[in-house]
Amino acid sequence: MSRRTPPVAELVERARDGESRAVARLISLVEDESPLLREVMAALAPHAGRAHIVGITGSPGVGKSTSTSALVTAYRATGKRVGVLAVDPSSPFSGGALLGDRVRMQEHATDPGVFIRSMASRGHLGGLAWTTPQALRVLDAAGFDVVLVETVGVGQSEVEIAGMADTTLILLAPGMGDGIQAAKAGILEVGDIYVVNKADRDGVQNVTRDLRAMLALADREPDAWKPPILKTVASRNEGVDEVVEAIEQRLEWMRGSGVLEERRRSRARDEIEAIAMTALRSRFGHLHGDARLDVLAAKVAAGSTDPYSAADELISAL
Repeated sequence: MSRRTPPVAELVERARDGESRAVARLISLVEDESPLLREVMAALAPHAGRAHIVGITGSPGVGKSTSTSALVTAYRATGKRVGVLAVDPSSPFSGGALLGDRVRMQEHATDPGVFIRSMASRGHLGGLAWTTPQALRVLDAAGFDVVLVETVGVGQSEVEIAGMADTTLILLAPGMGDGIQAAKAGILEVGDIYVVNKADRDGVQNVTRDLRAMLALADREPDAWKPPILKTVASRNEGVDEVVEAIEQRLEWMRGSGVLEERRRSRARDEIEAIAMTALRSRFGHLHGDARLDVLAAKVAAGSTDPYSAADELISAL
């Protein structure tokens, strides 16, 4: 442990007391894949599972950062503590986040009830950083009531946010071909609430009509959640309160229907699987220079065995 890093138990206690620096330090341990990560997660586990995680996604230019900032303002007006994970594109040179979202949310920088962190996607597909689940757990255990996850605008891969969040907001805007994009990206299957931002522009009725028509084609159970379509002008905070109300209605429905518990179990399964697969790759990464692998590869290349049988033999030997 570094001399500058306080004991994990102390960091967790300080984070739970609302100290932003301790929360930031814990997330840095997550991002850096610190040797202390296992200890951190074990210490956080008893305190997690209370925050409502809201994913915000959509094509580039629809106003995700402005909408996120407006939602923070609306939630703070109700007295709720808000955490924000803004997953920025990675710099091709440093691998770090470009931090554009943090710049756009400066109005909340001095509010002790708000914590904003930009995370680099580091080339990970799906609009999220691969460490996002652990970072979410930090904010959850630190006592934030709502955690907003704003994803990189990467189009069709953004559906990954649906598996990470309790409620997924899909943002669209007039004049960007979003009706076609919605069908292409498959977001009609993952959206829980649809928000047409920049509703003061021409064409908002067309986007709303197209969305409503496509949602009507979706195959849903009779008692399933029916995603609302809302209009906002986030830059002027217009319509944002209605979005917050829809998010809260969605939360109540999930609690009553058992969907919330089911989503969180599914998220835990995915996280366990990802950690296990990462550990296996790390453990068996040395096999590239293993003589057994070379022998089996020669057999497969020669046609004396098949790759599945070779893989079984290699696993049995290990």
